[in-house]
Amino acid sequence: MLKNKVIVLTGAGGGIGSALTQVLSKAGASLILVGRDQQKLDGINQLLGTKHNVLIADIAITEGRQAIAAHCQQLDTGIHMLINNAGIGAFKSFETMDPSEVVRLININLSSTILLTQALLPLLNAQAEAQIINIGSAFGSIGFPGFAVYSASKFGLRGFTEALSRELRDGPVSVRYFAPRATKTLLNDSRVEALNQALKTPVDSPERVADEFLSFLQSKSLRYFVGWPEKLFARINGVFPSLVDSAIGKQLPIIKRCLSKETLES
Repeated sequence: MLKNKVIVLTGAGGGIGSALTQVLSKAGASLILVGRDQQKLDGINQLLGTKHNVLIADIAITEGRQAIAAHCQQLDTGIHMLINNAGIGAFKSFETMDPSEVVRLININLSSTILLTQALLPLLNAQAEAQIINIGSAFGSIGFPGFAVYSASKFGLRGFTEALSRELRDGPVSVRYFAPRATKTLLNDSRVEALNQALKTPVDSPERVADEFLSFLQSKSLRYFVGWPEKLFARINGVFPSLVDSAIGKQLPIIKRCLSKETLES
C-alpha cells in the first residue's frame, strides 16, 4: 500500500514522529523527514538506512513552509501523502499563559499546519490518489482543564480536517484525522506525568501509537481515536457534554494541584 509512496512527515524528530518513520519506512514509503534538528533527523535517517530525504525547515514561519513546498515541487514523483504531525504541548493554567505562548501554540498546532496544507495541496491534487492526515489529540474532542489553548488548537485542527475532507470529497485527495491519547514523549514535563499518574490515565508509547497509525492507514476510516475509554469519552462529550463536565469536575482538585507546581517551578 505504501510501496514507493512519497510521504512528507512534519515533526519527524519528535517522539511520535520518529516512531512513525520506523513503521512507514518498513512499509516501503519514501519519506521526506521535516524538522528543525539536523542532527536528530540525520540520526533517524541513518537508522533507516539513509534512504530518505532530510529537510530542515520550520513550519511556523513562511520561509520554512516555502522551503518544503519548493523541495516537493522539484520531485519527479511528486508527493502522495502529507502527515501533519508537528506540534507542541502546554499544560498551563490559562490565566498564567503569556500572550506570546498562546500565539505560538496556535500558530504551530493550527495556523501553520493549515498554511502548509494549502501550499502542498496542488501537488497532492496532481496524483491519482493522495492523502492528508492530520495528527490531532484526544483533547481535540474533550476540552480539558490546564490544556485550554492546546485543546483549542486541536479542536480547530479536527474542524479543519472535517471541513476540508468534505470540500475535497469529489477529488483525488482524502483528508483524515488521527487522534492519539496521552503518549510518553518529551512534550510532557514532570507535571504532566504526575497528572497522568494521579488520574490513572493510560499512557501509550510512541511505538504503540505508530502501530495504531499503520492500522488506521490500512483502513478506510476518515477518523481514528486511539485507546479505550478515550474513544467512548469523546463520543459522550459530543452528545452529552454535561456528563463529561461532571466527571472532569470531580478531577479538578487533582488537576489544579498539578498545575500549582507550575508556579513553584517557574
